[in-house]
Amino acid sequence: MTSTPAHDEPCCAAFPPAVLRPAELTAFSRGGGASTIPLVTRAVGADIFLTGQTLFEGGAGIALHTHNCPESVTILEGDAIVEIDGSEHHVTRFDTTYVAAGTPHRFRNASDTAPMRILWIYASVDATRTLVETGISTRVDAEHTKPAR
Repeated sequence: MTSTPAHDEPCCAAFPPAVLRPAELTAFSRGGGASTIPLVTRAVGADIFLTGQTLFEGGAGIALHTHNCPESVTILEGDAIVEIDGSEHHVTRFDTTYVAAGTPHRFRNASDTAPMRILWIYASVDATRTLVETGISTRVDAEHTKPAR
């Protein structure tokens, strides 16, 4: 009998199955009325990609930024305005975006009163966010340190 080399193992061999319930997880403040709930992260064993949700209060938005890897976002609740590379688009429940690495983009809640929620997926556990205005880069998972109120 021959053994299978480690590089032939399924990609999920190191990531045990998990059920993640956002309502039971800690939300972390992003400032300006936005908070993030990390889902699939290094903390639960991920080593390929990151996922999570960001909740936007009425009128909330995030600054124009880029990432070092592709990102996909699906609107789970509410309506949003997404700016991608200078073009604005109205998106609503289940609409999904794809943004290539290095492309400036941002989301804001289209409503001044109703909440908006997105599901985000980064193509790397080492995803970074670089603010266009300042050029400051931080790891996405570093945002998961300040619990929301």
